[in-house]
Amino acid sequence: MLTRRSFTFPALSVAAAGLAGCGSRSIVALPEFGQSPRGLSTRTLSRPNYAEIYTEYPGERFPILAIDYQRIDARYLRQTVEFPRDDKPGSIVVDPAGYHLYFVESPRVATRYGVGVGREGFGWSGAARINMKRDWADWVPPPEMIARDPAIRSQLEQTPRGLGVRGGSKSPLGARTLYLFGEGRDLGYRIHGTFEPYTVGTNVSSGCIRMINQDIAHLYARVSLGTPVTVLPV
Repeated sequence: MLTRRSFTFPALSVAAAGLAGCGSRSIVALPEFGQSPRGLSTRTLSRPNYAEIYTEYPGERFPILAIDYQRIDARYLRQTVEFPRDDKPGSIVVDPAGYHLYFVESPRVATRYGVGVGREGFGWSGAARINMKRDWADWVPPPEMIARDPAIRSQLEQTPRGLGVRGGSKSPLGARTLYLFGEGRDLGYRIHGTFEPYTVGTNVSSGCIRMINQDIAHLYARVSLGTPVTVLPV
C-alpha cells in the first residue's frame, strides 16, 4: 500500500516508474538465502571482478557510489550464463519470477543481472521495445498517485515534464531509465536504477524492474532504441 511515509524525502531516492508512478522503500518479501527462485534455469559461465564493477562509477553528473556486493546474494550479481531460450542477440528478457534480467549476447549466452520487482513488475508480461532511454531521468508521478496521497505534492518540484523529482541522487529512477513501448503506446513499464541496491532479488511494495545503478549503467550503454524486450509471465 502506498503511504505518506513512502514518499517522504529522502525516501523518494528509490526505484520508481515515471508514468506508472511506482516507488516505495518497503520490502514485501525476501527470498530465503540459498532458496532457489522460480524462473528460468541457467548455468553460470563466468563472473566479472565484483570489487571492480561495483565500485564508484566514474564520469557521472551525480555520484554512483560503491556498494558492498557481499551483502547481496551472489545469484543477483552480474554474470554470464547459458541461456535456455532462442531470443536474438541484442534483445532483453525480463524474468520477474526469477528476479533476473537477461541481455542476450550470442545464441544461448546472456549477461544476467539481478533485479527487484514491484507490483507493476509482476502485473504485465509480453513483447515490447525500448523507444526511449534517459540518464538521470526526472520522476513525475501520475495524477492518480498524487490523488491517493496528496501529501506528496508538497515534496515535488516543477520539472520539464511536470511536478516531480528532478533527475539526480534523489530521483526514484536512479541513474538510468529504459522506457518500454508496445501496442502503439507507452506501456508505463520501466527498467531503471535504484539507490537501494540491496533490494535486488526481492519483492518491493511498488515498482517496475529496478537494477543496481552500476548494472543499469552497464546495460544502458549497450542498448539501442528499438531493442526488443520480452517480459515473461510470473
